[in-house]
Amino acid sequence: MSTRLLCLTSALALTAGIAQADTSFNRIASFPVVQNMAVGEDITRESSPEIIDATADGMTLVYTDSPLEALGLIDITDPANPAPKGNIALPGEPTSVAVVGTTAYVGVNTSKSYTQPSGLLKAFDISTGAETGSCDLGGQPDSVAKSKDGAFLAVAIENERDEDLNDGLMPQMPAGNLVMINTANGGLDCASMKVIGLTGLAEIASDDPEPEYVSINGLGETVVTLQENNHLVILSKDGKVQNHFSAGAVDLEGIDATDERSALIFTESQEGRLREPDAVTWIDDNHFATANEGDYNGGSRGWTIYNKDGTVVYDSGTSFEHAIVQIGHYPDKRSDAKGVEPESVTFAKFDGTPYVFVGAERASVMGVYDVTDPTNPVLTQLLPSGVGPEGYAVIPERGLLVSANEKDLIEDKGPRAHVMMYELQNGAPTYPHLTSAGADKLIGWGALSGMVADADGMIYAVNDSFYGFQPSIFKIDPSQTPARIVDVIRIHRQDGNPAQKLDLEGITLDGKGGFYVASEGRSDRVVPHAIYHVNKDGLIKAKKGEIGLPAELMAAERRFGFEGITKVGDTLWMAVQREWKDDPKNHVKLVSYNLETKEWGAIHYPKAEPDSGWVGLSEIVAHGDYVYVIERDNQHDFRAVTKKVYRVSLAEMTPAPLGGPLPVVNKELVRDLLPDLTATGGYVLDKVEGLAITAEGEGFIVTDNDGVDDASGETMFFSIGQMNTPTVN
Repeated sequence: MSTRLLCLTSALALTAGIAQADTSFNRIASFPVVQNMAVGEDITRESSPEIIDATADGMTLVYTDSPLEALGLIDITDPANPAPKGNIALPGEPTSVAVVGTTAYVGVNTSKSYTQPSGLLKAFDISTGAETGSCDLGGQPDSVAKSKDGAFLAVAIENERDEDLNDGLMPQMPAGNLVMINTANGGLDCASMKVIGLTGLAEIASDDPEPEYVSINGLGETVVTLQENNHLVILSKDGKVQNHFSAGAVDLEGIDATDERSALIFTESQEGRLREPDAVTWIDDNHFATANEGDYNGGSRGWTIYNKDGTVVYDSGTSFEHAIVQIGHYPDKRSDAKGVEPESVTFAKFDGTPYVFVGAERASVMGVYDVTDPTNPVLTQLLPSGVGPEGYAVIPERGLLVSANEKDLIEDKGPRAHVMMYELQNGAPTYPHLTSAGADKLIGWGALSGMVADADGMIYAVNDSFYGFQPSIFKIDPSQTPARIVDVIRIHRQDGNPAQKLDLEGITLDGKGGFYVASEGRSDRVVPHAIYHVNKDGLIKAKKGEIGLPAELMAAERRFGFEGITKVGDTLWMAVQREWKDDPKNHVKLVSYNLETKEWGAIHYPKAEPDSGWVGLSEIVAHGDYVYVIERDNQHDFRAVTKKVYRVSLAEMTPAPLGGPLPVVNKELVRDLLPDLTATGGYVLDKVEGLAITAEGEGFIVTDNDGVDDASGETMFFSIGQMNTPTVN
């Protein structure tokens, strides 16, 4: 089957699944792990949940937190309202955890250097936090897996290489190995420990195996991934190598392999791309699945199912990545590396259906596959995650799925790291809100900003400067569930080339089939503050197609320019995001430009005093007797305060000339968006960027996903109902 056909098949299956699903996984809660810090602790420290498991009763989650050198505990007695249970301090960096009953077995890295690796396997009673056992592993542990009966553990001793030494090339000694050890009455039987060498097996750096991940099937057989060696090893319950084989390679077609151009163009290929699998999970006693994250030499952007005899029974090819592209989660800045980077994989049966859950680290997405037939998995859902999904816990008895997302972006003023809860529910999925699936071509999208609705009910949205080499207008059909991107218009100049160096933040109709778009400028990066007149095909009109800002306005320029544009009669109105040099504190301009007289003017809009960070405007839309604006702060998650829609009466909007005193308008609250932004169980996304109002008065909101760059990639697109009457909540 061709790559293109694989993509279409995946898209159609996913689309059909959304429309016809009897049950689906939906996110019900997000827990910021910083809340596990004790009162008085410095909550500005990085905190990161990575590998996660649950107690046997399914009521407590246990996760590793490497930056804090701790085990974190979460009470999920009420899974929709996770509660902190605190942290257990460790004598080093935890790398993995497996829970048997109420005992947590955690691998702890205590290495002094890459050439002197060391580590411990420790046991803790979760109910008391007391240590109940400890064994010296003789090397640096990575993955820890428990047998089905909890009688023994397998630990991958990676002894990872120094990636800064000799460009990370292998071999770098000492070699890694596998450790097997029995559990004993809630503790550890250190005397039973077996150290199993794995040298001489792989074709790549056979004397330096680096075991990455382990999983144990119902027969007690352990599968081990040697990621950097691109190799897989099967061991018996007593630790003997039963089989081993190369993870193989794939030919990739229809990928974006270049990140420098800031454009989504899926026309490139890579031949012989090594899979280099990271996580692995048994599906049954004969089949296991791998997430092919890759390393220096590989990364197939997909996942694979193997028979333990070494046969590949399924490979996703580019279908998984293409499905991710269609929901706006493609991380373009990783195009020249490993794309979406599938890193995590786990398996469980829910209500009798076997599922494989595949996490794409860089796309911050989890794929849900029905593997009733391991040779033909069916992608049923794509679930939104936090930033950087790393580990999963499955609690099928309670219908629960959990993701641990390791990225804490506190230093970048971004969202904190979260653990997210999902529940198998009746009915259709709540995510994605927007997709390009079903279009006659693969349409990548992201970083949506300004929007406008047409008379026929279609909505048009622009992308911002993240895709500076591919400024685009996306046509959205909001009548479908999820809403569909049905076409894309590329904005270009007379020579046919993309209109580069634009930061499109607003769009409005010109009344003649074309558009006016607003670019938020930044002079230090030669990005113009300007308005562009674009025809229906995306061509910037000659001569009069570019409207620069007047000297009176530019004299007070700051980088935070136009963040929306709307048309009232012959006048364009633009919202300036934040104060410029001549604005009073907490007042921003709504700027007018008369298309007939060429006159500029402005009024002042009073915005909220920020609790922290800043507050600004991100959209302006005229409808009926009012102009509606989005007012938002730049805060994420539990720190967010201001995400609101206000309106201003058009009767008040009489602009004064630039350069002098400006009238201050009154604003009326229409809707507080915070309840909407948490309605699907996620944390509050900071960039509420677009508002469109249909001819019938229905309002639609969209969030900007920052091109999936240090962001979750999640785009929320939702209705806020009729705008004719304020619905303050």
